[in-house]
Amino acid sequence: MGTIRQGILGGFSGKVGTVVGGSWKGISFMRAQPKSIKNPRTEKQLSQRTKFSLALVFLKPLIHVLRTGFKPYANNQSAFNAAMSYMLANAISGDFPNYRIDFPSALISRGSLTPAMNGVAVSQDGNIVVSWDDNTGLGTAKASDKALIALYNADRNEAVTEVAGATRAAGTQVIPIPADWADEEVHIYLGFVSEDANNVATSVYLGKTTIGSL
Repeated sequence: MGTIRQGILGGFSGKVGTVVGGSWKGISFMRAQPKSIKNPRTEKQLSQRTKFSLALVFLKPLIHVLRTGFKPYANNQSAFNAAMSYMLANAISGDFPNYRIDFPSALISRGSLTPAMNGVAVSQDGNIVVSWDDNTGLGTAKASDKALIALYNADRNEAVTEVAGATRAAGTQVIPIPADWADEEVHIYLGFVSEDANNVATSVYLGKTTIGSL
């Protein structure tokens, strides 16, 4: 209920119907009360929600590696939120409501460190063996850079990650696979982080492979 301060012709404070009254620096004002939309359901809003939900399912199992991989973009936001922003803008394809993850466009790390060269991943004896060329000295690449690796199982929405793996100079890393992943498909990503953890390389997608029987 509004209160009239100076008689019927004066200004008022509070709410009368859909009108809100008040004063600022001695000047009375009235404005319309804004409409409250608690659960907007326009197609554009539903589209954004659908994309967000899809990206969240993909990113949550990767949160440990994303904290390192998107650290350079965690200035006014968290590393996870930076990864989410990238994902929504670059790695969701299709048309509403049939969106899907564009796995080759997704990233687990993003930065200015020289990326992996000629990365390859193969399934071997119940493990994933990731290998790359030692490109130490090319650009900002150093022998001591550590591998960032993620194996993502889309059917389970689960991931195996490595945030301080083998050095760039080592050229290979063996990642053990959960026993119940046998005969299932995984998407594989490879990045690098500097020894002081202050710089990362934009990850590369190494494709997908089916885990052999254990």
